[in-house]
Amino acid sequence: MTAATLLQVARDKGLMIATAESCTAGMIAAAITDPAGSSAIFDRGFVTYSNAAKMQMLGVKSDTLTDHGAVSEAVAAEMALGAQKKSQAQIAISVTGIAGPGGTEHKPEGRVCFGVATETGVHTETVEFGAIGRAGVRSATVSHALDLLLLAAHNAKA
Repeated sequence: MTAATLLQVARDKGLMIATAESCTAGMIAAAITDPAGSSAIFDRGFVTYSNAAKMQMLGVKSDTLTDHGAVSEAVAAEMALGAQKKSQAQIAISVTGIAGPGGTEHKPEGRVCFGVATETGVHTETVEFGAIGRAGVRSATVSHALDLLLLAAHNAKA
């Protein structure tokens, strides 16, 4: 999936998109805004690498971070909902994960949690990309995020 396809579908439906990124640090926003005309669909991006930024910029609850950890579907959900609430977007995507190197037995390298907030609620999922290296995890995360955004845009009401 290319960002150009997302641009066309979102523009046809009059949708705006926002991003909330941790492990990709703005790479999804950069991919979305690569095609000319992306200002018609991209509202804003939040780079919230630290837990403090997640709480301050997106309203992620400290209890959620304490109870589930930053790399969790619970945090991804709150990040996506926060980005949607603090923007003009109908669709917001969030990512939080372990790009590597490293990780733990319980949160291995390559684990990324995604959140997609739309008018119908928030969808979360976790993808295990594996220990494919930092650049590989981040690239795979951007690609998967674009796929999730395209799906959300296709399913959105015009």
